[in-house]
Amino acid sequence: MKADRLVATLLFLQERGRVTVAEVAAELDVSQRTARRDLEALAAAGIPVYSQRGRGGGWSLVGGARTNLTGLTADEIRALFLVAGPLATTPELRTTLRKLVRALPATLRGDAEAASRAAAVDVTDWARTPVTAATPHRSALQRAAVEGERIRLGYEGVGKPARVRVVDPLGLVAKAGIEYLVAGTEEGLRTFRLSRVTSVEPTGEPARRPPDFDLATAWRELAGAMEDRLYAVTARARVAPDALPRLARISGGRLRVGDPLPDGWTEVWIDGPAPRALAAHVSGLGSRVEVLEPPEVREWLARLGAELVALYGTQG
Repeated sequence: MKADRLVATLLFLQERGRVTVAEVAAELDVSQRTARRDLEALAAAGIPVYSQRGRGGGWSLVGGARTNLTGLTADEIRALFLVAGPLATTPELRTTLRKLVRALPATLRGDAEAASRAAAVDVTDWARTPVTAATPHRSALQRAAVEGERIRLGYEGVGKPARVRVVDPLGLVAKAGIEYLVAGTEEGLRTFRLSRVTSVEPTGEPARRPPDFDLATAWRELAGAMEDRLYAVTARARVAPDALPRLARISGGRLRVGDPLPDGWTEVWIDGPAPRALAAHVSGLGSRVEVLEPPEVREWLARLGAELVALYGTQG
């Protein structure tokens, strides 16, 4: 778009001080004729741009004039680049940050560049498994959400084949390094993990947006429902002193610790999505954890124990 080119041309002028038509054309990947028209358009719009002919000539801002297109303070710029710099992993984000740097006054540009180098993001866990939702469909989903266009979404559930459904994209949310699409469906608001999206096809129809929709509020409600499922079952157990730190590490915020028992062990309560999942969760600690209730978790532990004995108990 011409407006984008004019802004980019002005930022290029601010960065270089003096530029030629050929340099502007190369920087913006346009013809020299287009670059000259854009420079003339800036002058016609009242920007103090002038040209000088001859050797060493070119286009400049009168008196080295500068336009601060950001309106940001030094602290705001530092905070922005500390966060945004490490996340600039796509060509679009890197280009955006370069343009923003050019828009800054020279006195603030050094701080911005230093801040972008002062932080890093590792997108893998300790098993070197990517934890970000890298997907070729992210840009298409984001565009559909911003432009309010209904899409045909191909989505592959856990253990289920991919299928296509028509949804109304409402926004993207990142939680713990994983990105989700919040969308309206025939069943109401739903979340779709971006890494499981297999296709995105615009329908050309406007998306239906609920009245007074707020993405943050909607996400809190959806996330609350998911969290409720993670805390659907509670097991009461007793744990040995040496196993309590390990149980706390693997349970995270789903462990509540009670008072020490007379025998030195500690009473605890562990939350989980289902009896089978809770049994699998604590089984690695062996006899150092004893589940007292509910009986469904104890039954699954007994079943797991029997399977392990059948598999390994006869080996010498």
